[in-house]
Amino acid sequence: MCGAIFLEGIDVGMLNVALPSIRADLGLSTGELQWVMSAYVLGYGGFMLFGGRAADLFGRRRMFLVPLAVFLVFSGLGGLATEGWMLILARFVTGVAAAFMTPAGLSIITTTFAEGRQRNKALLIYSGTAAGGFSLGLVAGGLLTAIDWRWVFFAPVVMSFIILVAALPLVPRSPAPRRAGAAVDLPGAFAVTGGILLLVFTVERATHTSPTWTVLTLTGSLALFATFVAVERRTPSPLVRLGVFRSAMLVRTNLAGMLYFAGFFGFQFIAVLYLQELRGWSTLETSFALLAVGADAILAPLLTPILVNRFGNVRVAVCGIALAVVSYGLFLPIGMDWTYLAMFPSMIILGVAFALTYGPLTIAATNGIAQHEQGLASGLLYTSFQFGAALGLAAVTAVNTAATGTDGTPQDMLDGYRAALLVPFLAAVVALVMIALNLRGSRAATVMATDTPEPAAAAR
Repeated sequence: MCGAIFLEGIDVGMLNVALPSIRADLGLSTGELQWVMSAYVLGYGGFMLFGGRAADLFGRRRMFLVPLAVFLVFSGLGGLATEGWMLILARFVTGVAAAFMTPAGLSIITTTFAEGRQRNKALLIYSGTAAGGFSLGLVAGGLLTAIDWRWVFFAPVVMSFIILVAALPLVPRSPAPRRAGAAVDLPGAFAVTGGILLLVFTVERATHTSPTWTVLTLTGSLALFATFVAVERRTPSPLVRLGVFRSAMLVRTNLAGMLYFAGFFGFQFIAVLYLQELRGWSTLETSFALLAVGADAILAPLLTPILVNRFGNVRVAVCGIALAVVSYGLFLPIGMDWTYLAMFPSMIILGVAFALTYGPLTIAATNGIAQHEQGLASGLLYTSFQFGAALGLAAVTAVNTAATGTDGTPQDMLDGYRAALLVPFLAAVVALVMIALNLRGSRAATVMATDTPEPAAAAR
C-alpha cells in the first residue's frame, strides 16, 4: 500500500517540475498547461467517491490491482503524447485509475489495523511515504526532464509494474463484502463527477469568457450537485450515505483538507512558473529549490507520531495549517531578483506544515467510521484533497491570467504571480478557521495512544 501511495506522490512531484518543458515542446498556453495537472486531479477527485464505494462493494484487493494496471498503461501513453489533448486525456484516465486504487489501498490499511495506536502509526507511515514520493519526485523530475520530459511518464510505468507484481502475492485475499441488494450508484457517480468537472472549468475559464457564460456553467454545476443529492436520497444503495455528513467534525475536516490542498497545489504551480519562466532557472535548479518542501518526508514518520500521541490529531493539524499561512505570507512579496536564501523560509516552513497536516487529517477523517464504510470515508477524504487541488490550480491560473499585463514584460509576469499567490494564502487562512472549529470536540474525535489499549490488553 505504501508503494502505491509513493507512486502517486512521485508521479505528481515529477510532473510539477516538468511543466515548463512540456509547454515548450507541445506549445501549450498557461490554461492548457494547468489542465495537464488538473485533468489528473479531476479524474482523481471526480471518481474518488465512486472508487471508495466500489472498494466496499466489490472487494478492496480487486479494486486495488485492476486500477494499478490501468495506471501503468495510461502513464506510458502520456509519455507518447504528441498533442496537448492527448496528454490531458491520458492524465485524466490515469487520475481515474488512482481514484479507485487509492481509497482501496487506504481502506485495506484501516480495516487491517484496529482503530487506535496501531492504526495511527500505520496511517502516519503511509502518509509519510506519500510525502517521500513527492519529495523524491521533485528531484527525479528535474533529472529526467533534463534528458527528456517524456521520461517523467515512462518512469512510473516501471514502478507500477514492480508494485503490481509484488501486490499479487502480498495483498491479502478476502471475500467481496457485497451485501444483498447493494449496487453501484452510477447516476450519483456521474452527477457528482460532472458537477466537479463543470465547477473547475467555470473557475478556470472565468477570465476568458463573458459573465453570462460563467453564470450558466456555474448554474449547471450546482444543478448537477443538486441532482446528486436527490439521487442519494432516493437510491437504496447510495454512493454516499448522506447521514455521514451529520458529523460536523467530519465535514469541517474534509473542508479544511480541500482548502489546504487548494493552496498547496496552487502555490507549487506558481512557484515553478516563477522560477523557470521568469527567473530562467533550469528544471534541476527548480527541483532542488523545492526540495526543502520535502522536509515532510523525514518529519512525517518521525516527529508527527510523537506530536499526535501527545497533543491529538486536531491540535497538530491546526499548527500545520497555521504554518502554511506563514509560509505563503512570506512568499507574497516575491521580487525580480530574490535569492534562494530569501525563498528558503517559505519552502522549509511549508514542508513542516505538510508533515503536521496530511497524516492527522487522514486519521481524523477515518476514525469512528464503521468498517464497511471505510472505503467511503477514504473516498470522501481524497475527493476533498483532489477537488481542492483542482480548484486551487484553476483559481491561481485565472488570477494569474487576469493580473498579467498584455505586454508580457517581466514586470507584468511578476505582477501576475504576486496576485495569484494570494489564492493559496487566503485558502490556508480559511482552512485554519475550519480546522480550529474542531478544537472543541478534539477529545472525542481524536484517538490517542494513551486512550486506546492494544487488542491483547483489552482482551485481558
